[in-house]
Amino acid sequence: MEPRISIITLGVQDLKASFEFYSELGFPSSKTPEDGIIFFKTGGVCLALYPLDALAEDVSPDFKAVKAGFSGITLAHNTRSKQEVDKVLTLAAKAGGKIEKPAQDVFWGGYSGYFSDPDGYLWEVAYGDCWEFNDDGSLVID
Repeated sequence: MEPRISIITLGVQDLKASFEFYSELGFPSSKTPEDGIIFFKTGGVCLALYPLDALAEDVSPDFKAVKAGFSGITLAHNTRSKQEVDKVLTLAAKAGGKIEKPAQDVFWGGYSGYFSDPDGYLWEVAYGDCWEFNDDGSLVID
């Protein structure tokens, strides 16, 4: 298997509301909620939104869509500056997200904060002065 992630799909309660939230953050898509699934173009990986119950059913008819508490997964948006962390967190809050942890200097030497989207998915917005980016905006990993 080639080590890569092609699509991250978030099961959402309200496809239209989630589409509007991510669109306000600047995620581009050629799909609309009427299409039944949303694919957002991002640097490196596609972010998809799909109705939560339908996603559970796609996995297996025996799989129940239960969403409660911390799932143990966070998504990350890495920035090129500390100021951009603050800007993204402000944008997320204006779009209807909840700031879970305000931006601050963190133990690993960077600067980060967290927001949750309308379905409670957690996003870390982080800056590290040692990070480099590829032309598509993805992080250079050595």
